[in-house]
Amino acid sequence: MVQAAGALPRLGLNLLYLVPGEVGGSEIYARNLIPALRAKRPDLELVAYVGPEAVESLRGEPWADGMRFVVSPVRSRVKPLRVAAEMTWLPARVRRDGVGLLHSLGTTTPIFCPVPSVVSVLDVIYHHFPETFPRASRWGLRAVVPAGARRAQRVIAISHAGKRDVAGTLGIDPAKIDVVHLGFGMKQSAAPTPAPEVRERFGVDGHPLVLTVSSALRHKNLDRLLAAFSQVARDRPEMLVLVGHGGLDQEALRERAAALGIGDRVAFTGWIDDSDLEGLYATAEVFVFTSLMEGFGMPVLEAMRRGVPVACSGVSALPEVAGDAAELFDPYDVDAIAAAVRRLLESPEHRAELVARGRERCLEFTWERAADETLATYARALAG
Repeated sequence: MVQAAGALPRLGLNLLYLVPGEVGGSEIYARNLIPALRAKRPDLELVAYVGPEAVESLRGEPWADGMRFVVSPVRSRVKPLRVAAEMTWLPARVRRDGVGLLHSLGTTTPIFCPVPSVVSVLDVIYHHFPETFPRASRWGLRAVVPAGARRAQRVIAISHAGKRDVAGTLGIDPAKIDVVHLGFGMKQSAAPTPAPEVRERFGVDGHPLVLTVSSALRHKNLDRLLAAFSQVARDRPEMLVLVGHGGLDQEALRERAAALGIGDRVAFTGWIDDSDLEGLYATAEVFVFTSLMEGFGMPVLEAMRRGVPVACSGVSALPEVAGDAAELFDPYDVDAIAAAVRRLLESPEHRAELVARGRERCLEFTWERAADETLATYARALAG
C-alpha cells in the first residue's frame, strides 16, 4: 500500500545547482514547481538547500514566505565544490534539519542520503553529447548521476522519451521512474518591443523573420539549421534570427553562415532582454527548433503560447511535447528541415491551423498537474 504524501511533515528541496540566470530550463522548473507544490499542500514544511548565489533571489519570490532557506558553505557556480557539498554537507544537514524526504531537482543527488530521496533527472545529454560539457563536468556527471539515481527511492523524468533514455543510459529499472511533464514555463513578463524598433535593433528591417531560441551547443544542431536556411534563402526574402548564448560553437556558426553565403541573412543576437524577445516572437513568421535531444522541449511550448507556428525536430521528447501542433522533421536531414520551414512560410492557412492547435496544446501542460504527479511520486518514495 502506498503511504500518503500527507505523512510527510517536512520536505527538503535540493537546489544547490541553481545559479540564477545560468542554468536554463532547470531554473524554470524549480521556480514554477515549488509554488505549485505549495498551492497543493500548504501544510508542508519546506526546507530549501541553496547556494549563496541563489538565496536572495529565491527569498524574494512571492511564494517563498514561510519557507526555510539553508545556505551551502560553498558557491554553486564552482561545480566541483558544489557536488562535494551535495555529497557530504547536504546529507548531514538533512539529518540535522529533521527532513522526512529530500527532492533533488537538478539531476544530481547525494549518493548516500539518510532519508528517502527523489531525484529529477532532467536529461542525460552529457552522455550522448559529451563535447557540449567541459571535461571535468562531463566526468563528474558520469560518476555522480548514475550512482545517485540508483540509490534514490524514485526518479522523475520529464518526458516518456526521457524515461526511456534515463533507464537505458543509467541502468535503472523503468518501474522506478515516474514521468512528470513540465508546465509551460515563462509567462510573458514584459511588453513586446514594437516591431520597427526591434527590427532596427537587430538589423532585420525589411525581411520576414524565421526565429529560433537556442544556445549554440552541439546538440542544438544549428549547423544543419544554417544549411537548411541557405536553401530557403535562395528564393525567399526571410532572415533567420538566432537568440541565445554563444556557447562553444558561436564563432564557428558565424563562419559557417558566411561560407554558405547567408552571412547577411542571419542575425546572432546573444541573450536579449524580455521585451526584445517578446518583440521578436510577435514579429516572427515561423519558429524553428532543430535540437537532436531534449529532456522536454520547453521552447516549443513557449513559441506556441505566443501564437507562432512551429517547425521542430521529430526526435527525442519533441514529438511528445508538440503533438499534432507542429510541423515535424528529421533533424539529421538538411533537406527535410528546409522543406518543413518552406511549407510553413508558403502556406498562411497551414500556419493559422498550427497556431490554433498550438494554443490548445499548451493547455495540456500545467504546473498544477506537475505538482499533483510529483506529490504522487513522494508518496511512492515514502512507501519504500
